[in-house]
Amino acid sequence: MPSHDLSRWQHSHHFLDDRDARRQSRTEWVVGLTLVTMVLELVFGYLTGSMALLADGWHMGSHVAALGIAVFAYRYARRQSGNSRFTFGTGKVGALGGYTSAVFLALVAVLMAWESLQRLWQPLPVAYGEALLVAVLGLVVNLISAWLLRDDPHHDHHGHEHSHAHEHQDHNLQGAFMHVLADLVTSVLAIIALVGGRYLGWFALDPLMGLVGAGVILYWARGLLQAAGRTLLDAEDHSDTREAIVAAIESRPDHRVVDLHIWRLGPSSRGCIVSILSHAPESTESYKTQLLALPGIDHVTVEINRCDCSVPLQ
Repeated sequence: MPSHDLSRWQHSHHFLDDRDARRQSRTEWVVGLTLVTMVLELVFGYLTGSMALLADGWHMGSHVAALGIAVFAYRYARRQSGNSRFTFGTGKVGALGGYTSAVFLALVAVLMAWESLQRLWQPLPVAYGEALLVAVLGLVVNLISAWLLRDDPHHDHHGHEHSHAHEHQDHNLQGAFMHVLADLVTSVLAIIALVGGRYLGWFALDPLMGLVGAGVILYWARGLLQAAGRTLLDAEDHSDTREAIVAAIESRPDHRVVDLHIWRLGPSSRGCIVSILSHAPESTESYKTQLLALPGIDHVTVEINRCDCSVPLQ
């Protein structure tokens, strides 16, 4: 039996963002910085008795774990990108990593709130000078970490192709950045509480700032849980892409889109299954070529249905 070249009909299921390697490297640097700062803040927090500083240290501890999950997600997604068990590639591993990070955020917020309430009920003495020094150090580290995890400055938006932030749903990086941002906020709150306690005698400010930080973190965790959850459950809003696909197909005379499914394959990649009805349909390849030219569409399956009725479709 003669062999046939099937490459024309085959394609890769590698839908990961090209920037993943750079993101992974920057996240690894942040893990190291966060780990060192976490140890310093926890030690000085216990020695000085500062709840705000302890809250910041505990929060950084959770970030070490959460950022470790982010690094693992990047490595796993890249290593398994060619594994056929992942039907549409490993692009959603990042969303799972982001969802897990959000769970960590929520748990830490609850623990922070509980400990802060206990400190309000039973205040402990605080060594404000030493605690303030370490809190400022934590803030500096958080600022550096946030800079490392910022959006890739080398990313080319390609004009019309990826002009909106929602086109790049890297929940793994978003989760890592959210942890660092939460750390930054709790560091600022710790500094405010320590300055207020040391110079103004507002001793209750320390646990109150712990409660405020817990509330902010819980709010962010909720948003990330919802965003990553929608990606994992294929419940995102693809209305712009849907309109573009329908317009592309129905621009042909006597063509109607009768069924359409769109889902996310990776941070900036989508797949679609489209069912087309026409009295005189064209080749499958012509439809695929047109749809794959649309921004963010990397996987297309086309079902062609020939209409046997005499009623015009348009």
